[in-house]
Amino acid sequence: MSTDAEAVVLVGGKGVRLRPLTLSAPKPMLPTAGVPFLSHLLSRLRAIGVRHVVLGTSYKAEVFAEHFGDGSELGLDLEYVVEEEPLDTAGAIRNVADRLSAPDVLVFNGDILSGVDLGALLAAHRADAADVTLHLVRVDDPRRFGCVPTDADGRVTAFLEKTDDPPVDQINAGCYVFRREVIDAIPAGRPVSVERETFPGLLAGGSRVAGFVDSSYWLDMGTPAAFVRGSADLVRGVVPSAALPGEPGEALLLPGAEVAADAVARGGSTVGAGCTVEAGAHVDGSTLFDGARVGADAVVERSVLGAGAVVGPGAVLRDVVVGDGATIGAGCELLDGLRVWPGVELPPGGVRFSAD
Repeated sequence: MSTDAEAVVLVGGKGVRLRPLTLSAPKPMLPTAGVPFLSHLLSRLRAIGVRHVVLGTSYKAEVFAEHFGDGSELGLDLEYVVEEEPLDTAGAIRNVADRLSAPDVLVFNGDILSGVDLGALLAAHRADAADVTLHLVRVDDPRRFGCVPTDADGRVTAFLEKTDDPPVDQINAGCYVFRREVIDAIPAGRPVSVERETFPGLLAGGSRVAGFVDSSYWLDMGTPAAFVRGSADLVRGVVPSAALPGEPGEALLLPGAEVAADAVARGGSTVGAGCTVEAGAHVDGSTLFDGARVGADAVVERSVLGAGAVVGPGAVLRDVVVGDGATIGAGCELLDGLRVWPGVELPPGGVRFSAD
């Protein structure tokens, strides 16, 4: 299967909301269900026949090329364009225009986990002869987002700011299909917002801006809680991914991971390479980066342990992030969004810590 469409993935953000995890790696490169998060999207592009993908990078740009290279191992042709100064979404798209040649270009925000049918999205764009097609996802609570209403013909009519009384439940899902000519028309060399400038300008000029509306799985992976949930959903197969290094199930154990016979790993947990989960420990809905260790009878729920992090015996962690190489002393209790920076050592002794 092949298509004459190309793809652009915007991966230049610093991932501030995910610190300390993103101190050592860009957000799209964080281990997510056993592989860098970006791998899941790249596998989906490969599946619909896209071969040429351009990554718009900035923060720790070298990490992407070091891992993925030219993309040949994935069956892709990958290129990298570094954004020297922040250009906003449309500006970042325009910044890679000279690497594109196909008539249609799929564009993605690199921190979204989605179950949208990309083949159907591209087909709808072409059938509508649209200038731009936006993936719009229906959400239960649209008050946290700007809304994007559409008319009876599926054309986008406006881009509305956040409000306590949104008129529709459709939001911009961070995935688009552009005609190449639209990308070329974006002003070059300066920041440009798709939602505040590009899309409203297209509407005002009479261009066809279409909405592809569905209720597929959609998650902004920008916070620790969302990151943990997204990884767990990938492991459990809630969001299918050809990049998952194993069969979907309650837990994904990577090579060299050891889970004691009477320990429990469940809820879509990932136990990274070389990790150890000792006797009586419970790991539930959590992500353990390579080399992490969970001591006997410890409890780790909905949390992330960075590479080489250590959780002492009997410790309890719920909804927390532990940075690379940090140590949580025996009997400690960490709760409610607490973040432990890399290398920090919390002493044993039953101390209770909370982000509140």
